[in-house]
Amino acid sequence: MLRIAVINQKGGVGKTTTTVNLGAALARRGHRVLLLDMDPQANLTVHVDKRPDLESHTLTNLLVEDAPLRDLVQATAVPNLFVVPSDTSLAGVEQVLANRIGRETILREALEAFPAAKDFDFVLFDCPPSLGVLSANALVAADRVVIPMQAEYLSLQGMAKLLEVIQLVQKRLNPALQIACVLPCMVDARTNLSTEVLREIDTHFGPLLAKARIRNNVKLAEAPSFGLTIFQHAPDSNGARDYEAFAAEFLTMVGLGVAPVARPAQTVDTPPAATPPAATPPAAGAEGTAGTA
Repeated sequence: MLRIAVINQKGGVGKTTTTVNLGAALARRGHRVLLLDMDPQANLTVHVDKRPDLESHTLTNLLVEDAPLRDLVQATAVPNLFVVPSDTSLAGVEQVLANRIGRETILREALEAFPAAKDFDFVLFDCPPSLGVLSANALVAADRVVIPMQAEYLSLQGMAKLLEVIQLVQKRLNPALQIACVLPCMVDARTNLSTEVLREIDTHFGPLLAKARIRNNVKLAEAPSFGLTIFQHAPDSNGARDYEAFAAEFLTMVGLGVAPVARPAQTVDTPPAATPPAATPPAAGAEGTAGTA
């Protein structure tokens, strides 16, 4: 099981859109994917057609009440794609955990104690636009970091602080943590601004800059309002093509190539905890683009 934190403390750069649609693209290739909504705004939860106001079992229960992860995982309408939803009460977690010893490791310990962890190939954390306890939990639990970045100069602001936090987590809590890539989002190749910003990002990050580009695409902005991934909402759109290309590149980055795993699809009626695979071992280790938050 490979754990991926999708993080950037700047809002509106494509974290939620990237988490949902990268997860969906991996699921389409036969990988089993679990999404964790770490953001109190619960945009990822809405994006996969869940109702935050009606959810009684959310990530808040795990972080505050030590509820086991197995009780929180829900299937989505996409085969092989599962979610742990969020709700607005997650906003109070920082205060509740302020004096708790080891608060940064709660999520990692919950994943280590999760009996169905072996059934998932990827866990993706959709982090909030801040660098507090919620993001710290994701970074401590993660193996890799994906940093979506809008192709605008203001998006470069604050990157030094994010990298400093990642390095601090590497030094003190999670030495195995690695940056997988910086993913350019909301790219408009027709403008000089996007070209110049991409050149600047390349100067700063070099080989960490993903080759894939997530272009401005209205279909990506529309999809969350229908509770759909881009592949359900507009499979022939540029948004779908861009995230499919990024998923292929991402699999190569983490050493899994682009070939799909040979597994039966899991649907909304067959969560992995209920029907674990018998033969095939697991693979090793949107703030939305153009409109979702």
